[in-house]
Amino acid sequence: MKKFLTWLAAILLAAGLGIVVQAPASAAPYCGLTWGSLMKTEGPMTGAAVTNVRTGQHYCFDRLVVDLGSGPAAGYSVRYVGQVIQDGSGKVVPTRGGARLQIVVKAPAYDNNGQPTYTPTDQNELSNVSGYQTFRQVVWAGSFEGQTTMGLGVRARLPFRVFTLDGPDSGHRLVIDVAHYW
Repeated sequence: MKKFLTWLAAILLAAGLGIVVQAPASAAPYCGLTWGSLMKTEGPMTGAAVTNVRTGQHYCFDRLVVDLGSGPAAGYSVRYVGQVIQDGSGKVVPTRGGARLQIVVKAPAYDNNGQPTYTPTDQNELSNVSGYQTFRQVVWAGSFEGQTTMGLGVRARLPFRVFTLDGPDSGHRLVIDVAHYW
């Protein structure tokens, strides 16, 4: 009995001194995003052509990927706009969402012979984003004079980042991530 009371006293003393620490509760990962919502732009035009547009969902953001063929990574300009404007004509492209990103990829969606390298099945829905937390619609705004424009309707003006990745093979990818929250 004496040993038991000694152990009990030691445990209570340790708990009082903070030596015994409770295991942390499991919590959702912290996103810690510091991207901002101002225009992001980089690089010159490239000969690599747009070959595909696709989207994905992540824990902290929704992602849009523009696949490019062989050649150097394309330059880009991505910014929030009041309306998405079609290349060449200046026509407004209706885009769902509380805010709109205009994405200009400094690469054509056609080859050197003028043949399309990417032809969207539905210019009003480049990718099905129903059920996404942030994305509302991905629209086609054209490819004109060596650059391709798309619109991305989002829930609200949220932080975003833009970067390029190499591959697969000799191609490249332009990636736009839009956060779920500020």
